[in-house]
Amino acid sequence: MNKCSIAITGAAGNIAYSLIFRILSGSIFMPDTKIDLRLLDIPDAKKILHGVKLEIEDCAFNSLDTITVTDKPDVAFTDCDYILLVGAKPRSKGMQRSDLILDNAHIFCDQGKIINKVSKKSVKIIVVGNPANTNALIVCSNTPDIPNENISSLMRLDQNRAKSILSSKVGQHVSCVTKLVVWGNHSTTQYPDISHAQINNSNNFLDTIDEHWIHDDFIPRVQKRGAEIIEHRGLSSAASAASAVYDHFNVLVNGSDDWESMGILTSNNYSITSNLFYSLPLKISKNSFDIIESIEVSEKMRTYLSATEKELIDERDTVKEFL
Repeated sequence: MNKCSIAITGAAGNIAYSLIFRILSGSIFMPDTKIDLRLLDIPDAKKILHGVKLEIEDCAFNSLDTITVTDKPDVAFTDCDYILLVGAKPRSKGMQRSDLILDNAHIFCDQGKIINKVSKKSVKIIVVGNPANTNALIVCSNTPDIPNENISSLMRLDQNRAKSILSSKVGQHVSCVTKLVVWGNHSTTQYPDISHAQINNSNNFLDTIDEHWIHDDFIPRVQKRGAEIIEHRGLSSAASAASAVYDHFNVLVNGSDDWESMGILTSNNYSITSNLFYSLPLKISKNSFDIIESIEVSEKMRTYLSATEKELIDERDTVKEFL
């Protein structure tokens, strides 16, 4: 029997509530792998967290070995194989984005320092809590003993959204859409890119799509999809975010035959400023990734890439004391 230790922060929240059961009932790991699950949240959520634990136990998952609920990060993170940083302070009414960034910077800075001290140096970290890209940069800056490539930020939700919207437009199943990627920040400046996308292994569909639809409908809708969900549901994305975290996690463990989007630490790739967590097109195999460097960047595309780059630079400047 193999064992795998997974820590999830914000474990009493809505995203984690969907995510935990998906992981335990899913197929990320081989059947002989048993999961040592650590659920972390703040002291005020202790009662809820205990209820989540009882529900997990009632599922009698074959994949589960042990479960720990705690409000102590050092307990949750010790000797972990994977850490999913889901928990973050939400934006409240009247709060400025810069205030939210700074509040969460404290959280992710402290967590990074503890991870660096107690986790395995081979630990893989997925940053979900927003602003995910900048929070990933903070974690990376405070985990000097952990390889930079072991840290990534969630962009799969944006990629999933873009694939779904495009598949509806062309009247094909979403599984037929490949090589669609999302560049930049998980925000309204992101750039969902279909210039190399394929439907059933062909890009002929691009000849049937109006350029105005791409720039005036598709891109803004993907960028603002979160707000659209809040408008209709009254709450932010939770189940779809959890599903995206699962997809991201699965790709990290098992690799992918498709192009993937996730925030990684930049090193002047595509002339993007270094030392940002910026979503780039990737080919991912088990335990490693390669940036797809062959994409031609048009003048129009560069405008999008530069806008989301500037936003990430501004966010980095806001949290510079934590880096």
